[in-house]
Amino acid sequence: MAEENQYAALFFVLLKTYKILFDFHTNVTIKRWNSISKAIFTEDLMMEFNEISANDAFVDSWSEMTKRKVASAYLTILRKIGMLDTDNQLQSLSCSNFDYYIRLEEQWFLEAALLLPYQIETIKKSTL
Repeated sequence: MAEENQYAALFFVLLKTYKILFDFHTNVTIKRWNSISKAIFTEDLMMEFNEISANDAFVDSWSEMTKRKVASAYLTILRKIGMLDTDNQLQSLSCSNFDYYIRLEEQWFLEAALLLPYQIETIKKSTL
């Protein structure tokens, strides 16, 4: 696998494995991407932690430091895979094998990769 595809695969596995990362990504990152402000900050994730904590006693028991470390780790992941630049601006994930995720019937990952709807449709059509 090419390096950019390895980053995408690792990100896919992280989102599938860690619900907190999936929640951050769907409830904060994708919403930010679809809004005017395409930037994401630790404070945005901390607000999501408040929402999660209200419904999850386990997460609510975490210290503020632990929550900040998890939020920071998520942002670091986004930076390492190229989805977040140094100004905290979101970018779509670079990957040349998105058709693989369609064949896996994991089409949600294309939206998680911050692809635009027309890009997703083009990939779907090329996979058929």
